Amino acid sequence: MRADAVRNRQRILAAARAAFAEEGPAVSLDDVARRAGVGPGTVHRHFPTKDALFAAVIAERLRDLTTLAGELAANPDAGEAFYAFFHRLAAEAAQNLALSAALTETAPLGEPIHEAGAALEAAIAALLTRAQAAGAVRPDLTTAELHAVIAGALVMEQRLPESSKGRGLALVADGLAGKA
Repeated sequence: MRADAVRNRQRILAAARAAFAEEGPAVSLDDVARRAGVGPGTVHRHFPTKDALFAAVIAERLRDLTTLAGELAANPDAGEAFYAFFHRLAAEAAQNLALSAALTETAPLGEPIHEAGAALEAAIAALLTRAQAAGAVRPDLTTAELHAVIAGALVMEQRLPESSKGRGLALVADGLAGKA
């Protein structure tokens, strides 16, 4: 790609990250183009559909989260690593409507998202297995159940009043640990 095309693509992705985070998957490509300071045709040359742009943005974020999970896996305290990731994921999704939509599967999921999601799921499974072996997470929890719990926790946090933000996550974390 020419240097100007690379710059335009980077501007489009940066604008799309912000727009999707603020407004969710419903944001228009024209709005992304306006935020990026380029014409709609420029956006379409790089991303033929909104789903393709959304997939590029979310897949990048999921890869970043996979890297974070891998870094946390190096923590000798498996329970601390697991809960640090859980809280970080929930905090980020609470501030990013597109990420939240992807994690709760209310957004269109393309192949790049599925590939990045599979890598993230494997990283989360590794954190879960270590935390269970350390006795920090209830042993009967499966990865599929954890995915559903995370999706539910995200929705719950979005619906709580500001004064109760974080309380839902604390309750979920207590449940994951098997605390009454």
